[in-house]
Amino acid sequence: MTRIGGAEMVDWNLAMATATRFAKQGPDVSREEARAVVAELRRHAKSAEEHVRAFTRMIPEGTELEDTPVLVVDRAGWVKANVAGFREILKPLLEKMQDRRGSSPGGAVLGAVGGKVTGVELGMLLSFLSSRVLGQYETFAPAGRDLPSGAGRGGGRLLLVAPNIVHVERELEVDPHDFRLWVCLHEETHRTQFTGVPWLRDHLEGEIQSFLAETEIDPMTVLERLREAAQSFAGGRGAESDDGDGGGGDNGSSLVELVQTPAQRDILGRLTAVMSLLEGHADFVMDGVGPQVVPSVGDIREKFQKRRAQGAGRLDQALRKLLGLDAKLRQYRDGERFVRTVVEEVGMDGFNRVWTSPNTLPTKAEIAEPADWITRVHGKGDAAL
Repeated sequence: MTRIGGAEMVDWNLAMATATRFAKQGPDVSREEARAVVAELRRHAKSAEEHVRAFTRMIPEGTELEDTPVLVVDRAGWVKANVAGFREILKPLLEKMQDRRGSSPGGAVLGAVGGKVTGVELGMLLSFLSSRVLGQYETFAPAGRDLPSGAGRGGGRLLLVAPNIVHVERELEVDPHDFRLWVCLHEETHRTQFTGVPWLRDHLEGEIQSFLAETEIDPMTVLERLREAAQSFAGGRGAESDDGDGGGGDNGSSLVELVQTPAQRDILGRLTAVMSLLEGHADFVMDGVGPQVVPSVGDIREKFQKRRAQGAGRLDQALRKLLGLDAKLRQYRDGERFVRTVVEEVGMDGFNRVWTSPNTLPTKAEIAEPADWITRVHGKGDAAL
């Protein structure tokens, strides 16, 4: 634990309690229906593994996937897993903040108060996200008996959030069985990416830790900026403007952008490129496999894209901007275009050179200009492969 004078820098228990308390209620389903949904999602996750593996050709025939759990969870289970993940990945940063505050007058008192404030703030953010995430490959999940289930080697596991999947399939009025398989195809692609590319997890973790290591902002300044961002959001919402910006106006950047240094911007550019690749690849695979195994994939894709773009209202859009989720939507679009363009030019095996090493990952500029990646990795004469 990261503590100062007995007080944690982040009150993780309070974060979990806050998120669980304020998370929206899930859709109304009977006990029997809930059991059927869970069973079907587990079956679809297994079949999706075979479809994704055949389509991507990332893992050679005869090679077994790493044994990573597939967990079907409710919103509280998703919160619990992600609190544990945040705690693991933020540990170096919090230890750094601890050292700074511990040497300042009144550091222990500030630690106690700040830990609870930060715990509540993190909990509110997780409560917002807990009703929106359909699935997640939890890359940095720590193993431990206090979690919903153990993790596989390297910490990864696949989470499927059953109440959110049911909510969206009802909202979109799509075939529920097709939709559940469609979601599993996307999330299973992420599991295949990390189990099929042994160096990917360590590379991502190294980039994230480098980003956090560059943080030189005083702990109190971080909290102040969080509150400034929240107050700006509150002011925009209270104004009830009708300028079509989702109520957020021009009230500032995402929370990630608020703590950037020049060195962090470089790291964030590389992380953005990798995340665009991973998300775009998952969307490409989902659409590539979909027509073969999901009869209503066209209807699902059209309705889901509209939902992604529109958000759920003014509050939703403002929070998405605050959290930087609008950037994530661009990652899906830009990354999928990169993957599609490269596969069209050099084929699936040619695209799969992207997984050779960190040096063959696309840059942020190459995500926007796939031909530049093809030239760099394949050479000008290989574009017809």
